[in-house]
Amino acid sequence: MTRSNRARSGGADVTVVVPTFNEAPNIARLVARVEAATAGMNAELLFVDDSTDATPTVITTVAGTTPLPVRLIHRADPAGGLSGAVMAGFAASAADWCVVMDGDLQHPPELIPLLLGTARQTGADVVVASRHVDGGSASGLGSGVRHLVSRGSTILTRAMFPVRLRDCTDPMTGFFAVRRSSIDVTALRPRGFKILLELLARQRLTVAEEPFVFAARNAGESKADWRQGLRFLAQLAALRFGRLSRFAGIGALGAVANLLIMAALQSVGVGYLAAAIVAGIATILGNFALQERFVFQDLRHEGRGIRTRLAQSLAFNGTETVVRTALLWLLVESTPLPSLLAQALLIAIGFVLRFVYHSRIVYRPKRTSPISPLLTALNETAPEDTEAA
Repeated sequence: MTRSNRARSGGADVTVVVPTFNEAPNIARLVARVEAATAGMNAELLFVDDSTDATPTVITTVAGTTPLPVRLIHRADPAGGLSGAVMAGFAASAADWCVVMDGDLQHPPELIPLLLGTARQTGADVVVASRHVDGGSASGLGSGVRHLVSRGSTILTRAMFPVRLRDCTDPMTGFFAVRRSSIDVTALRPRGFKILLELLARQRLTVAEEPFVFAARNAGESKADWRQGLRFLAQLAALRFGRLSRFAGIGALGAVANLLIMAALQSVGVGYLAAAIVAGIATILGNFALQERFVFQDLRHEGRGIRTRLAQSLAFNGTETVVRTALLWLLVESTPLPSLLAQALLIAIGFVLRFVYHSRIVYRPKRTSPISPLLTALNETAPEDTEAA
């Protein structure tokens, strides 16, 4: 039986799942590159399409010109956005592995064999193509604003899920290979366009990574806009309402305590700057004790002793207090803002910075897998093995 016939009869070992939305100009080139990359594999290409243009027609036409088995699911009701499309692809596949990638050629199909090779080498459930490890790059994002938003989103996401994402440097990527049998589709709540985050945050999966260069878009326009950003924030809130909410609760308690201490000291004649400093020191120590007990209790044994954690926490919070006090003085002296309102605004801004710092630095979990296991294994090949080959 030929490769084409095996895949079309439901016998593919690998399904390349490509969610598309108005990507007609990219289809022919994408199919050709996937065909070349999967030569010798028992693979199929599955488009899950939510387009409003001629993309479905183009896919059908191109499918008749290639030996690579190409299937199309066109969704009249695109529930769940891109994540929902990927889930539909998983459901329609009978393969052992699914490789998820975008249809705009910013994800190089030539890396498909490497991702699957790393999967076989490591036994990982997911192999992530990462832009944020040595050898990777996000150059295809283009503008500095998009780079900043992407990097900031990654930092915030990893801070919110320090354990589940300990081995994943790029949870925002849409390019990865996943073992179908390792995921529980019923446990997923697809929304927005960050399906890898959904997979890793809701389930315990072993992760390996390979670097990749995020290329410039081949044709068409990016789908990223402010609405996608709002959906991403909603997805984060739905996924993580535990650690962050506890951190926020302690932060709110500390903020109230800070303002009460500051107000009490000012009421007995202490200047607002001195009152802010004393209140800051008291709440820093109190917040650390509460965070140790109620927020990061599961991460206290990741290799750092309590003295190191306390020193790192004090260093950041002390610096933040100094900067906040300087900004407080600037605001009070140069604007009509009352001192307590100015302090409250600065505390709110500092909250996000403190959470990210404590999750990513003070309580950062250790990786449990190397970044590029396949390349590491190749580099460590014994000399006698090389000679034998």
